Amino acid sequence: MDDGFFFSLQKMNADSGTSFSANDLDFTIFNYTYSDNYSYSDGLVCDQKYSMHFDSIFIPVVYSVALVVGLVGNGLVLVILWKKRMGLNVTDIFILHLCLADILLLLTLPFWAVEVVREWIFGTVLCKMTGALFKINFYCGIFMLSCISLDRYLSIVHAVQMYSRKKPMGTHCCCLMVWLFCLLLSIPDWIFLDIYKDSRRQDKTQCVPDYPSDSWRLSSRLLYHLLGFILPALVMLFCYSSILLRLQRGSQCKQKKRAIRVIIALVVAFFIHWTPFNITLMVDTIQTNQTLNFSNQTSCENITSLDIALTATSTVAYIHCCVNPVLYAFVGVKFRQHLLDMLRPLGFKLKAPAGLVSRKSSLWSESVDTSHTSAF
Repeated sequence: MDDGFFFSLQKMNADSGTSFSANDLDFTIFNYTYSDNYSYSDGLVCDQKYSMHFDSIFIPVVYSVALVVGLVGNGLVLVILWKKRMGLNVTDIFILHLCLADILLLLTLPFWAVEVVREWIFGTVLCKMTGALFKINFYCGIFMLSCISLDRYLSIVHAVQMYSRKKPMGTHCCCLMVWLFCLLLSIPDWIFLDIYKDSRRQDKTQCVPDYPSDSWRLSSRLLYHLLGFILPALVMLFCYSSILLRLQRGSQCKQKKRAIRVIIALVVAFFIHWTPFNITLMVDTIQTNQTLNFSNQTSCENITSLDIALTATSTVAYIHCCVNPVLYAFVGVKFRQHLLDMLRPLGFKLKAPAGLVSRKSSLWSESVDTSHTSAF
C-alpha cells in the first residue's frame, strides 16, 4: 500500500481510454476505488512522481522506528501482564487486548514499507490477509481505548462495576466480542483487496481494493469517519471530561493531581495523532466525490500536496499504537515497580518510585479510590 496503510485504487482502462484522478491511489485507510467514468480535460493525467519519492523515504524510516519502539513497548507490557496474570483487574485486561492489537498492527508495517520502496511482491493471498489484519487491529485498538475510558468512567463517576474482578472471563468475553465485530468490519477487505499494476506509478504492482461502485467506496470512507474517529472521540471526551470533573471535587491530593495529568495526556495524544489525518481525509473525501477537470499544472500540484499530506498525517496517526504503552502503562507507579523488579537481575539498580501504594489495584498507576478500583 502507498501513501498510508489503506488506500484507493487507481486503474487505467486501456480499452475505453479512460483515466483517473491523482487521488485514485491515495494511500489511506478507506480502501476505495473510483468508477471508470472520470476523464480529464485536454487528456491531462497527473502522475505521482513527487509523492512516490516522498513516500519511498518517509514511510520506510517512520515505519522502521515505529516497529522497533512499538514492539519493545508493547512487548514489555505483555511480559509484565503475563507475570502478574493472576492479579489482573478489568483495566489490565483491556490493556492486554490493546497491546495485542497494537503488536499485530505493527507486524503489517514491513509489508507496506516494501510496497512503497519496490512494489507489492507478496501475492494476492497475502494482500488480502495483510490488509484485513491491519483493518481488524486498527479498529480493535480504537475500540479498546473506548472500552478503557468507559470502564473508568463507570468506576470513578458512578462507582459501578461492569465486570467482576473475581471473574475476569466476563471481561475477556467482552473483548472477544470486540474482536469479532472488527473481523466483520474487515470482510470487504477479504473480498475486494487485489493486486494491480498502476501505470501512473511506473507500472508498479499495488495491493488495493477494487470496489464494484462509488457507493461502496464512499460507504467505506463514511464508516471509518464514524467508527474510527467520531464515535471513539465522543466517547473519550465525554468519559474523561466527566472523570476530570469528579476528581476535581474535594481535596486535591497528589494522586488526584497525577491522575488528572494522565487523563489530559490521554485525550491530547489521541487528538494530536488522529485529528490531522481525519481532517485531511475529509478534504480528500469531498474532493474525490466531485467531478474534477484538470487542465493545468497547478491542479496537479494541489493533488500531489494532498497525497503527501495524507501520507504524513496517516503515518502519524498509526504511530499512536507506539504511544499507547507509554500513556496506559509506563506512567503507572505499579508498572514501573514491576519493570524495576524485572531489570534488577540484569544488573540495573534504579530507585523505586516513592509512595507506592500497597493494596491490590491496576498495574498501571496509582489508584484514585472511588469504588475500590483503579483509576489509572
